[in-house]
Parts: sequence; structure tokens; C-alpha cells
Amino acid sequence: MNITLQNTGRRYNKEWIFRHLDYTFSIGKKYAVLGPNGSGKSTLLKVVSGSLSPSEGTVVYKTEEQTTVEADNIYEHLSIAAPYVELLEEFTLQEMLAFHFKFKNYATGFNYDRLIDILGLEKALDKEIRFFSSGMKQRVKLALACCSDTPIVLLDEPTSNLDRPGEDWYLDLIQQTIDANRMLLVGSNQEKEYSFCDEQLHILDFK
Repeated sequence: MNITLQNTGRRYNKEWIFRHLDYTFSIGKKYAVLGPNGSGKSTLLKVVSGSLSPSEGTVVYKTEEQTTVEADNIYEHLSIAAPYVELLEEFTLQEMLAFHFKFKNYATGFNYDRLIDILGLEKALDKEIRFFSSGMKQRVKLALACCSDTPIVLLDEPTSNLDRPGEDWYLDLIQQTIDANRMLLVGSNQEKEYSFCDEQLHILDFK
């Protein structure tokens, strides 16, 4: 699947967050969306994900067979982990996983047992998410996004709330789950989060 932005812009009130953005994201590549805090990285990822409409221009989604996917249906083809995407905190971890995978399939080679092994949270299966540390919640968000069977994965500030071992865990998760059949977009301003990416898009270039 390819995602093509054609003269795309987004504004809030009279302020343009970005505009005149022409860019194509292609399957099999890893992209870093870069910029300082408040520059519009998250807004761009929301536009790409279809959760925000562009204020000008278009976003076109096409499968490898060149079939156009409507923006209202792109959610079926992507998974996302971001600070503004919350877990269901009244659920236990076991309930959260069961709920999530009612709507998404596991990525090839993954299942419930392997996901639990990756998370390393075997002792917390019956613990409610609201009692998790911020780092544990972040691991769950990232694992749900990366281990779901979607061709597009969007990660916004992926190592927020992770300590150094957690950062290493994140890099290992990417290596295990993102292959030539998937597209990855990482919104970041920290090189450790995107050093493996193939291309960089600097949001400040489109102000």
C-alpha cells in the first residue's frame, strides 16, 4: 500500500501546521517524521491515519493492486501507538489483549503466547491496566500496534515513558515485527527512536 499526500496542508483556526506537502509513503519502508515539540508531527500522523482531514490538498491510499481505499476505511489497514491513544484502563492485561484482537488479527508468526513473551508481563495478566506503570502501558501500546496484522504502523513518540532497557526492548520489537511487507512511520525528535529509518521528513520544511 502507498499513501500519497498531494499539496496537503492542515491548519487550526488561521495557523497552518503544515502545508504544500507532496510526499509518498511506500510499503516496505521506514520513515521518520521529524521536528521539535509542537511542530506538527502528531498532526501529520493523524492526517495520514485518516483521523484528521486535511485542510487543503488530498491524501490518497492505494493498495499494491492500485485499488483506492477510502479515508473512512483506512483504519482497517493500520495500527497506531501514540500518547493520545489510550488503553482501556479498567481492563486487565488479558482482557485488553482479547479485546484488541477481536478487531485485528495477529501479525504472521505471532500469537497470544508469543505476545506475552515479548511483553515480559506474565505476572501482570490479571492486573488492571490502570495499575500499570507508565512504562508498562507504553510497552502494551507498542506491542499491540506492532504485533497486529496491518501493513501500516504509526508510532508517535515511541520511547516516551520507557527507561533504557525499555528503549532496547523497543528497538528489538521493531526488528522482530517490521519487515518488507509493512510501512512504518515514526514521529520523533530523538534519534534513538528512528535511527533505523530509511527516509526522513522534516515537518518544518512545510511551514
